[in-house]
Amino acid sequence: MKTVIKRALMSVTDKKGIVDLAKALSARGIEIIASGGTAEVIRKSGTEVSDISDITGFPEIMDGRVKTLHPKIHGGILADRSKAEHMGKAKELGIEPIDLVVVNLYRFKEAASNPDLNESDVVEEIDIGGPTLIRSAAKNYASVAVVVDPKDYEGLVEELDENGGSITNGTKRLLSSKAFHHTAAYDAAISSYFDGLHQEGGAPDEKIEVYTKLRSLRYGENPHLGGSLYLNELAEPTFSEFEQLQGKELSYNNIQDMYAAFLLARDLGENSCAVIKHMNPCGAASCGDPAESFARARKTDPTSAFGSVVSFNGTVDLRTAEQCTSLFLELIISKGFSDEAITALKKKKNLRLIRIPEKVWEEDLPRWVTREVGDLLLLQQVDEGFPEIDDWKVVTSRKPGNGEARALEIAWKIVKHIRSNAIVICDEEGTIGIGAGQMSRVDSCRIAVWKAEHEGLNIKGASAASDAFFPFPDGVEILAEAGVKSIVQPGGSIRDGEVTEAAEKLGISMIMTGRRHFRH
Repeated sequence: MKTVIKRALMSVTDKKGIVDLAKALSARGIEIIASGGTAEVIRKSGTEVSDISDITGFPEIMDGRVKTLHPKIHGGILADRSKAEHMGKAKELGIEPIDLVVVNLYRFKEAASNPDLNESDVVEEIDIGGPTLIRSAAKNYASVAVVVDPKDYEGLVEELDENGGSITNGTKRLLSSKAFHHTAAYDAAISSYFDGLHQEGGAPDEKIEVYTKLRSLRYGENPHLGGSLYLNELAEPTFSEFEQLQGKELSYNNIQDMYAAFLLARDLGENSCAVIKHMNPCGAASCGDPAESFARARKTDPTSAFGSVVSFNGTVDLRTAEQCTSLFLELIISKGFSDEAITALKKKKNLRLIRIPEKVWEEDLPRWVTREVGDLLLLQQVDEGFPEIDDWKVVTSRKPGNGEARALEIAWKIVKHIRSNAIVICDEEGTIGIGAGQMSRVDSCRIAVWKAEHEGLNIKGASAASDAFFPFPDGVEILAEAGVKSIVQPGGSIRDGEVTEAAEKLGISMIMTGRRHFRH
């Protein structure tokens, strides 16, 4: 059923486009009523408008908290035009129908994120009348059109012209759906704010998230699967602030890999480089500059580096860019690119270049991370930092030398980012061999050793990290036989004593951290 628009109510915080809309509606013979601030802006433009207080017979009171909450307003919105009883009662009480509601809400999110506002200031930005108007109109979409987004103003006027001053039922239904999303997102932002006030760091009893679609992706993990990219509206902007400078559209898998690469290079520190393939590092290094780090990281597994995602915790200069052009890469992430580097990399027109602002590299990560499992949501604290490094314990008589200590620290930071079971062999600059994602830890040890030997890298005197404890001494024995001289692991096995005894007999250093970084 089409609705002929004869009377419109406007009450907006965001005044963008409202004057043009009011003029367009008025020019088409539509009566306009509006709340105080909105009415003032419309009236100054020379467009005729009635104040809501003129309709209700009551002034706005209590600092504007009460202005639209009145039967003359909500009766006009909620009256079902198809029911004679509704329309009869409205006529009896002098309630005139309202056919169009144009509302957007107080800027609560902006207030909640403003450090200069206290709790009472923020609470004052909780809109009451606005959501009530929106929900009333959205519920009665068969009779009323509701608009919450200024982007829809132009289309609204076009539809009025195309339909002789009417709005179709399909459009009203679509606008109603958008309106309920709008109020749901608003309430979610409010509940999230209060969670932060009283949860004291704990997980909330109910988890509400709001995601807005940014764009469709070419496909998901595989070409036969649809995929889309959404933004979490309740989270502080961080990784989403990346900028694509060139290259093909980002794919579903690209986005996952680039985030994994960003996190590893972020943990390794300034001028480091991470080479990621299928969410796993196939090489990482922390040398004097990005070019040296890339060359070193690539040595670990040059075969797997083909078609990888590379992240630099620094600026890509011409020397680094020239090294990158010698290998097929899907994507390069960095804090920035020199003009010369961009010119050199333009030769690879499909290569995606992503700049992540420096502040994102320095900011804390979001406090919580989630993962969906069917109809369940898992939530945990983010695994941020390595406080255990400052007081980890050497449990063997042999102590690691200075070079080994640096290698152990690098290996420990890298192993956190590898699918378990994970083993990383490192020297003072970066990775030598990586064993990832195996069902048994001993197999990960074998693979890490094989990878290093296959590439002709020297394991003698190297250090190794294990993301979780060794359940038996066999993994330690394999690493020591290959030449590893020091190992860092969390400990916690019932056989820690046997594992330590094996390390002692083999003459290697064993460090236990008391904390694991297991990536399932």
